[in-house]
Amino acid sequence: MGIKITDLKKYLLTKTDKELREEIVELFKINDKVKEFYYLKVKPDEEEILMNKYREVIQNEFFPKRGIGRLRYSILKKAISDFKKISRNPVYLAELMMTYVENGVIFTDTYGDIDEKFYNNIAQMYQKAIDYILENNLQDVFEKRCRDVMVMGSDIGWGLGDFMQEYYYENFELESDS
Repeated sequence: MGIKITDLKKYLLTKTDKELREEIVELFKINDKVKEFYYLKVKPDEEEILMNKYREVIQNEFFPKRGIGRLRYSILKKAISDFKKISRNPVYLAELMMTYVENGVIFTDTYGDIDEKFYNNIAQMYQKAIDYILENNLQDVFEKRCRDVMVMGSDIGWGLGDFMQEYYYENFELESDS
């Protein structure tokens, strides 16, 4: 079941402005993602507030207020993916990616050895974060955090510490040499 964008556009052309507004209000009422989308349209200066909501989702997967983190990778990735769809400020998306990596390193420091899937997820997000930071010229904002989390994770097993060191030095040290 599905329709194409061209089908949707044809349908929308059959609606009056008033009917379109009513449909948007109805979407707003029933869909949280639409609420967030319009929240940033109406209050673009409050993107940080929305980012903090997603940061809390990520932190809660690692360190909930009660109990031990559940580490549902689908929830962690969805938080970043959902925010990416509505975000206008690349600093905030990089912030969420770094929050994921930092909490992962702190989690393994807190609870000890986890498993290969865990370390692979942290490594992938570290790589994505650095790539995103470089693509968006955010080195001045995030290089120290990338280095700090790399140092903090340097003794982590399963190759994570080695990977973080290698990826950091490949991307940041080469830049400062040029």
